[in-house]
Amino acid sequence: MKLLLDYRLYLVTDRNLMTTPILTDAVQEALEGGVTLLQLREKQLAAADFLTEANTIKKLAHDYQVPLIINDNLEVAQASNADGLHIGQNDLPVHQARAALGPDKILGVSIQTVAEAQEAEKEGATYLGVGAMFNTNTKNDTIHVSHETLQAICQAVQIPIVVIGGIKRENISQFQQDPIQGFAVVSAILQQPDIQKASRELRQEIDRTLQ
Repeated sequence: MKLLLDYRLYLVTDRNLMTTPILTDAVQEALEGGVTLLQLREKQLAAADFLTEANTIKKLAHDYQVPLIINDNLEVAQASNADGLHIGQNDLPVHQARAALGPDKILGVSIQTVAEAQEAEKEGATYLGVGAMFNTNTKNDTIHVSHETLQAICQAVQIPIVVIGGIKRENISQFQQDPIQGFAVVSAILQQPDIQKASRELRQEIDRTLQ
């Protein structure tokens, strides 16, 4: 069964930021709160452990009709039969990822410029992650993307756009006039003492903003 691809509230995992010790617990709370898309990001896990975790998280996500995307590991994405893969500018080239995944899998690409956006679209990206829109503690090497650049990217491509980087409930409404499809978050969910409540409040604010 093909799952609905809904970008509205897109959770990217980071076990270093979690307020709960077990990733599956955090993910389930987020799904209960209204997360619509899930990306499993594991930079430190061994491949075998990453695959085991991906299989577990995929089953959980699918119980909520939510697709699972694997961050920057084509082998795990393929072996787990995840719904897609997300890559950055320094990862596998987009055209190679698309060729390996085939035409039906989701392929997300992180971009910061109009040129990167157009190239990713041309090479087969399903959607674009644009950011960092705000200051973020999740990554040390983030490049800030201005609102003007975001608007130019929206004008330059036809595929869906998700904003990322420092997204929280208080700044979501700033994107009300932008033709974006969703918000990718990490700490605004995983660092909160009540993950389900944080997810629910984010989803409510996003639904108001994107309506």
